[in-house]
Amino acid sequence: MASKAIYTLIAFTGVALASAVAWSLQRSQAPVSSASTIAAATASSAAAGTAPSAGKPPTVEAAKVEFARLSEEAQAIGSLRSRRGVVLRPEVSGRVTQLNFVDGQRVRKGQLMVQLDDQLQQAQVQQSQAELSIAKANQKRNQELVEQGFISQRSLDESSANLQVAQAKLALSLAAAARLKILAPFDGIAGIRLVNVGDYLKDGADIINIEDIDAVFVDFRLPERFQNKLKNGQTALLNIDALQGEKFTATIAAIDPLIDANGRSVSVRACIDNRRLQLRPGMFARVNTVFAVREQAMVIPEEALLPQGGRQFVIRLVDKAGQGEPGQSPKSGQVSQRVEVKLGLRSPGRVEILQGLETGDTVVTTGQQRLTRDGMAVAVVDVAARAARSGLAGPSALASAALAPGGVSQSQSAQKNESKNILDNQAKSDTKADKNVLEGATLKLLSKALKPVGTNPCKLPA
Repeated sequence: MASKAIYTLIAFTGVALASAVAWSLQRSQAPVSSASTIAAATASSAAAGTAPSAGKPPTVEAAKVEFARLSEEAQAIGSLRSRRGVVLRPEVSGRVTQLNFVDGQRVRKGQLMVQLDDQLQQAQVQQSQAELSIAKANQKRNQELVEQGFISQRSLDESSANLQVAQAKLALSLAAAARLKILAPFDGIAGIRLVNVGDYLKDGADIINIEDIDAVFVDFRLPERFQNKLKNGQTALLNIDALQGEKFTATIAAIDPLIDANGRSVSVRACIDNRRLQLRPGMFARVNTVFAVREQAMVIPEEALLPQGGRQFVIRLVDKAGQGEPGQSPKSGQVSQRVEVKLGLRSPGRVEILQGLETGDTVVTTGQQRLTRDGMAVAVVDVAARAARSGLAGPSALASAALAPGGVSQSQSAQKNESKNILDNQAKSDTKADKNVLEGATLKLLSKALKPVGTNPCKLPA
């Protein structure tokens, strides 16, 4: 009986231990299965989220090939100088007795500008003239005596030599007197004098400057890479800051045969017709030299270029079969195609395409780095449409829908204002056109009065 009770107790104890072990195992496995479930759910959701993203084509911006007027040009800065200019200085010392000019007025070639005291020189001229008269009389008398045989030929030769000496002395006296007269070397405009009557001048002292500015030169420098493109007679445009940006046309007159070794640049001189006397020597000028002009150049945005190893590429959009026709607009279903291009002229933000593209082609301008191979489908963003939608959704769209005072919408009011502005601008344009016609006629008459028709102001007179 006692042994039976012991067996029963052992059985109950074993069942209890087995239940405890099973319960413990259940508790330890529950978190693991929960974590596995969460991880599986997370992985499935991530896969579900990335699956559509992986199939979406990359987004790019594109632009069509356009045609525009391009010019190859170079900019430089320069200074104006007169066609001819001189500072009058005396060759000998002396006192000023006359000033025969007015500051800032025109002078003529050969006009007496300054007279120095020449009393001594004039006396020497008179003395030389008297000696010359005596020498002439002696030579004539000796000639007659030789013919009659009263004197020898030697006496006649001596009298002839004395005559030549007297003539030379007179020439020296006249030259000395002439050096005291300072004349204008060419036609021009006198500057502001630096001396007055009565001043004693030493040789080489500045008196006044004369400038011939019927035509002015502009001197400037261009990089040496342009030296083969420069030619006499080419046109350059000048912008003068001092004249509020007024533009002038210059003609290249001279090109320095030497290249400056320090700056690797070539010196250029151009001539401007200045018969209206608008320009002055010393003015600052911005020079724009035009080498070539293309009226209908095929251009694309500069950001569309992909330089690689000294070559230039662009990404063109074509249909999936790669047979897209020129002019086809970027739509769903178009793919990328890498094309090598040959570049021509450049302008700010644009570049000319000489080879590689055709009329109406579309090229990628933003997002090229996402297109790693040819044939990739793309999603093109219409930047203009997106900007328009953003503008309509903003406060300005709400404001435009509001009513103006009096029950008239602001859009209608804006239309009325626009019509009024158009009429006002038309009236102003007509008035300005009439004024320009009048000014043009006046300038033509002025030019004819200043110089004979057909003369070239850039050519120096004989």
